[in-house]
Amino acid sequence: MPIYDSEFMPLQKYRNAYIQSVLPTLLRKVDSVHYTRQRINTSDGDFIDLDWSLAAENKVPAESLAVICHGLEGSSDRAYMLGMVKAFNTRGIDAVAYNYRGCSGEMNLMKKLYSAGATDDLQEVLDAIKKHYDYPTVYLVGFSLGGNLVLKYGGEKAGDIDPHIKGIVAISAPCDLYSSSIELLKAKNYMISLRFLIMLRNKFKVKADQYPELKSINIKAIKNLKQFDDQITAPLSGYKDAEDYWYKASCIRKLDQLAIPALIINAADDPILGAECYPYQEARTNEYVHLEVPARGGHVGFMHRPNQNEYWHERRTVEFLMQINNQ
Repeated sequence: MPIYDSEFMPLQKYRNAYIQSVLPTLLRKVDSVHYTRQRINTSDGDFIDLDWSLAAENKVPAESLAVICHGLEGSSDRAYMLGMVKAFNTRGIDAVAYNYRGCSGEMNLMKKLYSAGATDDLQEVLDAIKKHYDYPTVYLVGFSLGGNLVLKYGGEKAGDIDPHIKGIVAISAPCDLYSSSIELLKAKNYMISLRFLIMLRNKFKVKADQYPELKSINIKAIKNLKQFDDQITAPLSGYKDAEDYWYKASCIRKLDQLAIPALIINAADDPILGAECYPYQEARTNEYVHLEVPARGGHVGFMHRPNQNEYWHERRTVEFLMQINNQ
């Protein structure tokens, strides 16, 4: 029964869930990560940008690669992405940060953007990597929306997953998107959801300049993330509406099909995860689903103190993946 008792506990003054969720975003600086960008062309005529950081100073590929996926409105340059890249590199593991469509600093070409269920894009990324590099061992790591993405991918592939992919780690994963979205609509999360909404509105305005027919959507009238998913994310990604998107894109209904080890690290005090985002039942019934629920940590937090070099979840992620690879 792979449900772990977690050792993580921050210093007393940093135990508030919102401090954990916000402070790393505002204050954390990660140095010594230098990316090399690779642009891949997708099968539908678009592009995806990957940012590589090799472990070896002479830039010779290592034996193992971590493919790291960011959260909603994130990118490869977020502190949590840089921190995870650095944690892998310092242990001799190459890392590539996957920027979703429209998230690399340059708007993508096609009308659709990204979504929590876009495993087809993740497959194109993995295919492109395999075409150019021969890594015996590949790990998938995802934060928040990206955590849902990598878990959904693993579940969809089930026993047919590429044998080079040895393990998955998801941090602060909204395993049930409906549950998480309801939490984001609550007053306690107003500032978090407003920040996301402002970024999404600004991104959509750029997309509407590319596709003038999208200007028929009154972006100013969209007041919350559900309305954004209803009118923009869902239809542009092939879903009927927000609830159809949340249901079909959630990884929770795929976890029973996982056939490689996957660790889910979701803090009990995460302000934007509902009860359904903690897959205790799946961890009890599927030997490959490992669940760790620290009492504290917020959403993509897990810091003991703001100025520490490496955060707990980074060490725990690499520890888990290296352990299963040595079995």
